Amino acid sequence: MAQKNKPGVKGQELAASILNLQQYLDILDQRLDNIDSVVTAVAERVMSQPVTLNITCPSCGKNIEIAIIGNKRLTA
Repeated sequence: MAQKNKPGVKGQELAASILNLQQYLDILDQRLDNIDSVVTAVAERVMSQPVTLNITCPSCGKNIEIAIIGNKRLTA
């Protein structure tokens, strides 16, 4: 009789573990959605104005300028 109770307990523990894993996956999904929203907002802001990167070469010490110019598309 004691052996019949053990599989039921294991099944409940497994179900609880699966439920816990689902909650963690939902939290991860929400965080990834938030990151996507932030990256999209930054990309839209960058595309609406020119960006210039100034990098100094560690070997020769020369300055390298990289200009990025984007066109913002109008959305309806």
